[in-house]
Amino acid sequence: MRRHEFNAVLRAIKEMSWSQRRQLIAQLKTVQAAEEAHRIVEERLQWLATCPHGCGLHVVRNGVARGLQRYKCRDCGRTFNALTGTTLARLRYRERWLGQAQVLIDGLSITKASQHLEVARSTAFRWRHRFLALPQHVKAGQLDGIVEADETCILKSCKGQHALRCELGRKPRGRGGRATIRGMSVEHDVVLVARDRSGACTDQIVTALDTAHLAAVLQPVLATDAVLCTDGSGALAAAARHLQVEHHAINASAGQHVIGPWHINNVNGYHGRLKNWLRRFKGVASSYLPHYLGWFRALERFQPRHLTPPALLALAIGI
Repeated sequence: MRRHEFNAVLRAIKEMSWSQRRQLIAQLKTVQAAEEAHRIVEERLQWLATCPHGCGLHVVRNGVARGLQRYKCRDCGRTFNALTGTTLARLRYRERWLGQAQVLIDGLSITKASQHLEVARSTAFRWRHRFLALPQHVKAGQLDGIVEADETCILKSCKGQHALRCELGRKPRGRGGRATIRGMSVEHDVVLVARDRSGACTDQIVTALDTAHLAAVLQPVLATDAVLCTDGSGALAAAARHLQVEHHAINASAGQHVIGPWHINNVNGYHGRLKNWLRRFKGVASSYLPHYLGWFRALERFQPRHLTPPALLALAIGI
C-alpha cells in the first residue's frame, strides 16, 4: 500500500463508529494470525528441504497457492508445499490455527474450544486430534542416570465406538465413570512411564505387565550406564535383570519411600499430574489415549518456560 493510501485509512479510522473499529481490529488480528501461521509452516522446509514423495533434493519454487509457496520436484515432477505429508495438510482456516494451539495449551473442552474458535464441535474435535497426531510420537530418545519407572492405570473407554456396546455387555458409563473391579484389572489401560532426574520422559501403553513387554519398552531408551529405580514390581525387576542394568526396588507397602538417592517420587508425581489433568475430559477414549499422553508430555516438556502457540503449531507439523 502506498503512503497516501495508508494515510487515508488512518484518517478514516477517526470517522468510524465503535462497532466498525471493533470489526477492523478483529480483521487485523485475523490477518496477523494467518501470516504468523504461514511463517511457521514455511519454516518446515528449511528443516526438511526435500521432496516429500522421497525422490530427492532437487526442488524449485513453483508459484503460490492459498498463501503458501509451492515447490516442484525436478526428479518426479510432482508439486507440493510445506504442509504436504503432514496431518495439517488441506486443513482450512489457517488464521485460527494459533488459536487452536492456544486451546490445546489451555486444555479446553471440545465445547469450549468450538465456542472460542467459532467452529462446529465436530471441527474442534477433528482439529484437536490432527494437531496431536505428531506430538504423540515425540518422546525422550534416551534416559540417563537414575531412571524411575512405574506403571499407572487409566480406565478404559470405548467412547464413540458404538459397535462395541453389545460386545462389552454393559451400558455406557457416561462422563468417565468408575471401574467395577477394585485395583488394576482388564477394565484399565496400563501405561508404563519412565523418567530420569533431568525430566526426560517416555511412556507406553502396555498390553501385559510381563518381562517381555516391559523390557521391550525400556530397552530402546535406557542408557547403558543407567540405574533403574522401581517399586516392588516383580515384572520390572525381571525386566531389569533381562536388560542387565543396575536396579533398586522401593517397597512402599513395607514403609519404604526413600533409600538414599533411590526413590520413585518423580515418576509418581508425574502420574498424579497426568491423572489430575485428564479429569477435565470426563473420560478419554482408549483409541485416542496416545494423543493425550503426547499432549501432556508436550505441556510438561516446555515447563517452566511454558508452551507457546507458535511452538505447539511447529510441533504439530513436525518441526
